Amino acid sequence: MRNLGKLLVLTVLATLVPMAAFAQEAGGHGGASNWGPALGAGIAFGLAALGCGLGQGLTASNTTAGIARNPGAAGAMNTPFILGMALIESIALVGFVTAFLLIGRI
Repeated sequence: MRNLGKLLVLTVLATLVPMAAFAQEAGGHGGASNWGPALGAGIAFGLAALGCGLGQGLTASNTTAGIARNPGAAGAMNTPFILGMALIESIALVGFVTAFLLIGRI
């Protein structure tokens, strides 16, 4: 658990420290910075991809385990498996569209 905490802190530092290099006055924007939508776009798509990867991995592993336990049920598991994968992938597409909409605000 301590290693996970260290990894989390180091990840946050590695993400935020490079932004200090760009912490200069914005020219022509009246001092306003527009890195917020870009950061939001990255976080939106990153979390969507993370959630979809975990969801698809769990779905595939549980379906495979179910087929291994009962090979006769493979036909009955196929349709819900494909439907579940398609719905999980739609979440990634929503994150992708959200990221592009936020980038359009920059």
